[in-house]
Amino acid sequence: MSSIRERNQELILRAASQEFAEKGFAATKTSDIADRAGLPKPNVYYYFKSKENLYREVLESIVEPLLEAAEPFNQPGEPAEVLRAYIRAKIRISRDHACASKVFANEIMHGAPHLSPERVAQLNGQASHNIARIQGWIDQGLMAAVDPHHLMFSIWAATQTYADFDWQISTVTGKASLDDSDYEAAAETIIRLVLKGCDVREGSSAA
Repeated sequence: MSSIRERNQELILRAASQEFAEKGFAATKTSDIADRAGLPKPNVYYYFKSKENLYREVLESIVEPLLEAAEPFNQPGEPAEVLRAYIRAKIRISRDHACASKVFANEIMHGAPHLSPERVAQLNGQASHNIARIQGWIDQGLMAAVDPHHLMFSIWAATQTYADFDWQISTVTGKASLDDSDYEAAAETIIRLVLKGCDVREGSSAA
């Protein structure tokens, strides 16, 4: 029974991510989510109680990967190693959680009305920690004196674009959809731009 429940919840959550990403919260109908999941509409209410709860679950499904992506900043490591790992993790999120990433980006653009204050504080706290870590490397002379806030914003924008504008990127590259080689090339390009552009010292030890 539990496996059926988990399967149905996963189907509904995936369908909801796609519907919310395409239409936004207000325009999405519960019936459309059910149709996309291939399940009766009452199942959506049975498992998630309301469209609002389901929307919050979609947001929750991306918050944890975002926090996990920042884990390199919470561990000892040199700047190049940490930034490289973070950028790769953010690209993986755009590849593996594209729809939920779009939903999250739209939520943020509207002032995060559905994210709990606890989650907002957690995400902001991690971002502040990341920025402070970058400032520490700058103070140690391990990288150029760039603005750490805007460096973080630039990394977010560069990696998020592969979720938000995947259709445009596919169209420009002449592909039906992006494949692993495209995401690998994206990660390597962004890493090179960040490390070279910020004059990050390779092989330097940092607390």
